[in-house]
Amino acid sequence: MSFHEILFPLDIALKSAGGPERRTDVVVLGSGREERNARWAHSRRRYDAGYGVKTFDALSQVVAFFEERRGRLYGFRWRDRLDHASAAAGTAVSATDQVIGVGDGMTATFQLAKTYGSVYAPYQRAIVKPVSGSVLVAVDSVAAVEGTAYSLDETTGLVTFLAGHIPASGSSITAGFLFDVPVRFDSDYLEVDLSAFAAGAIPKIPLIEIRP
Repeated sequence: MSFHEILFPLDIALKSAGGPERRTDVVVLGSGREERNARWAHSRRRYDAGYGVKTFDALSQVVAFFEERRGRLYGFRWRDRLDHASAAAGTAVSATDQVIGVGDGMTATFQLAKTYGSVYAPYQRAIVKPVSGSVLVAVDSVAAVEGTAYSLDETTGLVTFLAGHIPASGSSITAGFLFDVPVRFDSDYLEVDLSAFAAGAIPKIPLIEIRP
């Protein structure tokens, strides 16, 4: 997959709009009752970066960023202003925020993940683009040291425990982290009407999440 490990301009991203999308089939029966079926196992996020473009300088940054990505060709990192941390909003990240696996004495590699909900149908989302330097890992609530106990691939979100530190059977592996969303432009055409922009119109800059 063609991907550039670069973050979309943060000051623009923080004023954007967007969120998760799901695909559900709803069939209404003759009786008026419904049957519903989820076509996607995982949600996919969409954003519009245009809401963050308020100045000509910001617009120029986006045009340059778009050209370097060759439109839809190369993916990049996007910071979701609403959902970019393992911890609840307003809470500091800790090594026990999210359960990412249970040890069996043999498995050494675990995927960073974030779980949404807890009672009816919790949804676990794989986190593949952690922010460098933000990841904390613990085994049975005891902090593990990166480089000594485990290694982290910041391009995939994989945590690999090193020889002599593989979690014992039944142990709980947890992690805390900040993360970005892998996205790409959802159009090969960036339409900019300078006369409308000067009058306050917002350019449309659609982005879509790249599913791992």
